[in-house]
Amino acid sequence: MQNTSTPAYRIPEPVARVLGHLPRYPGSVLFVTGLNLVLARHLHPDTLHMLEGRSLRIHVADAGLRFDYTWRNGAFRAARHDVAEPDLTFRANAWDFHCLLQRREDPDTLFFSRRLVIEGDTELGLMVKNTLDSIDMAVFQPRAVLRDVARTLGQRLMPRARAAQASAGIGGGVGIR
Repeated sequence: MQNTSTPAYRIPEPVARVLGHLPRYPGSVLFVTGLNLVLARHLHPDTLHMLEGRSLRIHVADAGLRFDYTWRNGAFRAARHDVAEPDLTFRANAWDFHCLLQRREDPDTLFFSRRLVIEGDTELGLMVKNTLDSIDMAVFQPRAVLRDVARTLGQRLMPRARAAQASAGIGGGVGIR
C-alpha cells in the first residue's frame, strides 16, 4: 500500500455547502443502485445474512453527503435514517474513501489516524470492514463493472424479450405470421 499522507484533496467549502443541502434519499437510491450492480454479487451469503435489516450510512464528511441504506430481501435498499441513528456509520472525507477503494490506504491506518470514523455496532463494523478487505478490487475496474452490468441487464431483459417474441409468434419454432 502506498502512503498517502501527503496533502489530500478536500471538497471545497462552497461546493460542500451546496452538496450538503441536497436531499439524502435520491442520492441513497443512486448509491444502492451502484452497490447492487457492482458489489452485491461478490458478498458471501453469511455476510448478507448478517446485514439483513441493518441500517447503514456512508458519510462523506467534507462533501456533506450521507448515503443511508440497508440490505433487505436480497438487495441493497435506500433508507431514511432521519429519526434514529443507523446501526453503523462509516465517516471519512472523499479523498480517504477514494484511497480506500484504490487500496492506497489501509482502513486500520485511516482509523487509527482518525481519518476514518466508524460509529455504531462494533461487531457489524468489523465484519463489513473485513468483508470489503477480502474483495478483489479487480471487480471494481471499469471493464469488470460494465461486464457485470451487461450480464445483469441481460438476465433481466431476456425473459421479457422471450415473452414478447412468444406473444408476437416469433421464435421457439413458431413461424412468422
